[in-house]
Amino acid sequence: MRENTLSTDASFSSKQGLLDIGEGSDGFSLVTPSPVEEDVGCKFSDGVSAGSVDILSSETIGDNNTSPDFNKIGFVPQKTDDLCGWGGFRPKFIQWFNTPKWVLFFLCVASFLQGMIVNGFINTVITSIERRFDLRSYHSGLIASSYDIAACVCLTFVSYFGGTGHKPKWLGWGVLVMAVGSLVFALPHFVTDSYRVSSPEHTDLCFDVQNDTCNQNPSSLTNYRYMFMLGQFLHGFGATPLYTLGVTYLDENVKSNYAPVYIGIFYAAAIVGPAAGYLLGGVFLNVYSEINEATELTPEDPLWVGAWWIGFLGGAAASMLVSIPILGYPRQLPGSQRYVAMRVSEAHQMKDGSHHEALDPQFGKTVKDLPRSVLLLLKNPTFIFLCFAGATEATLIAGMSTFGPKFLESQFNLSASEAATMFGYLLVPAGGGCTFLGGYIVKKLKLRCGGIIKFCLFCVIVSLIAIFIFMIHCPNVPAAGVTASYFDSFNQTIKLTSSCNSDCNCIREFYNPVCGEDKVMYYSPCHAGCNIINKTLSENGKKVYSNCSCIVANSSSDYGTAYSEKCVSSCPYMGLFLVALFVVISFTFLCSIPALTATLRCVPDSQRSFGLGIQWILVRTLGSIPGPIAFGSFIDISCLLWQEQCGVQGSCYLYENKAMSRYTLVVGLIYKALGTLFFFLAIVVYTPPPESPQNSSETNLKNGKSDLPVKDVPQELHQSVNTAL
Repeated sequence: MRENTLSTDASFSSKQGLLDIGEGSDGFSLVTPSPVEEDVGCKFSDGVSAGSVDILSSETIGDNNTSPDFNKIGFVPQKTDDLCGWGGFRPKFIQWFNTPKWVLFFLCVASFLQGMIVNGFINTVITSIERRFDLRSYHSGLIASSYDIAACVCLTFVSYFGGTGHKPKWLGWGVLVMAVGSLVFALPHFVTDSYRVSSPEHTDLCFDVQNDTCNQNPSSLTNYRYMFMLGQFLHGFGATPLYTLGVTYLDENVKSNYAPVYIGIFYAAAIVGPAAGYLLGGVFLNVYSEINEATELTPEDPLWVGAWWIGFLGGAAASMLVSIPILGYPRQLPGSQRYVAMRVSEAHQMKDGSHHEALDPQFGKTVKDLPRSVLLLLKNPTFIFLCFAGATEATLIAGMSTFGPKFLESQFNLSASEAATMFGYLLVPAGGGCTFLGGYIVKKLKLRCGGIIKFCLFCVIVSLIAIFIFMIHCPNVPAAGVTASYFDSFNQTIKLTSSCNSDCNCIREFYNPVCGEDKVMYYSPCHAGCNIINKTLSENGKKVYSNCSCIVANSSSDYGTAYSEKCVSSCPYMGLFLVALFVVISFTFLCSIPALTATLRCVPDSQRSFGLGIQWILVRTLGSIPGPIAFGSFIDISCLLWQEQCGVQGSCYLYENKAMSRYTLVVGLIYKALGTLFFFLAIVVYTPPPESPQNSSETNLKNGKSDLPVKDVPQELHQSVNTAL
């Protein structure tokens, strides 16, 4: 018996009606009735009732050795199959939303909310949460990592059973769980006492009495970190179906050449979400945490805590609303079966032929098939190398997202808000725009699996070349006692005290950098020897300190002045660096959707959801989880000045720019070189189906024929045809 390639899906075996399309003036046509029609039964294109089917013949059905001509067969849903609704409530007016475009819209809203909450709000408010609940940096790290840990734990279960189950229900309940996670994350604000603190005056001036904060008893508020971790666990559980089942649901319900565009739009929404989270989070943090109480603090005060919790309440409400329509979608959209039937298999062909196991319609529906499913994916070298390539790219994305603003802040001596805003301006057009563009290019050029991987290789090579921009570095702004001397002495060692401030009793726990009129940055007004605040000269929220004994005055006065800001960098490379960084980010995201599309196409249709789940596990465990740790470890090597909190080393205040650029370049080159290698190996080992050359595939698609042999068409299709005959 002749073998042929199979391109089917487990969902293909659901109940479908068959009809023979009459031949009109334009030849045979494939008709998919709208689900809104009063009679959702089978009809011919000329209006003949399905009960008078008498045209079906061997020419239409094909014999045992030929494929059916799907141009002559239409797939029409039964009375309630493929209709939108909740249980028995399926009104006609909501069937207008039962289309791929509306599915894409609701999934985009869900991915936007996930990105806004998890990657936007949490990253924005983490400093405020640390201050409010007395958390240390490693506590914050545990909170952030809880999301990825939860996702890794449930990815196998969700992708395996959800892949053969009712995907919209998995998606809807996942979004609902994510909403509950946001409520749990905001809960500590409502179950703790109000945040009240008085703002002591002049504690950072020379000769002021400096309070020792190290003798205070540890706060019990740190225990609330477990509630934050629980919220993140729920975020991770809820978001898991979104990027596995959501992608395959879109892919199954649109034409194969349109799938990259749909998926690209879906992921672009997920990238725009964090940008909205940063913007809205910044607005909420300018509101005092206790919104009904007055305070003497200002947002510039180091003791200020903004209303970090508002965003999570809004995100929870929006997530609950969007979960309702998602839960109402059917297992498959009307007309989707013709796309499944006409799909051309591009799965990697294994030498031992074991890939044929996944073609069984019953494969993957029970737990006992789980080990075989994992083994089939692990034996697919193209899939494995694409996973490794995705992990290297995810490492760079996670690392640059975390430390990109810090790099800009250090190199060009920007404030944290300025660096974050500038990086956001780069990320939205480069990340969001190129994510969509990558999917559009695949659709426009009609690239097949091998061509898609080559396109990804091209993108990685371009970004590999552009990453050499990190060879450029800016000189450090002079910092007294660190990179420059006080006016009396400097011996290349970190020494923040000198004869000009030795009597000031400055405490190192208070870091409040000021820029002197001599263009030297000082650790704090106290370390600059300042003992007066000129309130009449203060403007735009910036304090002006005078009578600073460590600053050489430019005027005739004995001592100089300082301003509560970092000194401005005179580095001329900012424009060039931002352009090159834009190229790196653009081409990194440009290959993200093509790489995902190649992953979907190199595995059998029945393993697409599960394959994405396994890929996400590898990407998270090898990429997004260790990525920030790897970047952070290399960057910390270049630290010049560490925070010291009661004898415990904290975060880094000041980096050596040259070393920071060098180490960032090394990490970037390593991971980009690995990505290039993995994409190249994926091309080398990929073996396309032998009976699906490009010209044959295009002809079949134009004629409405499928590469499915009749012997591999699901039994329900055979039974329907035999009954009609």
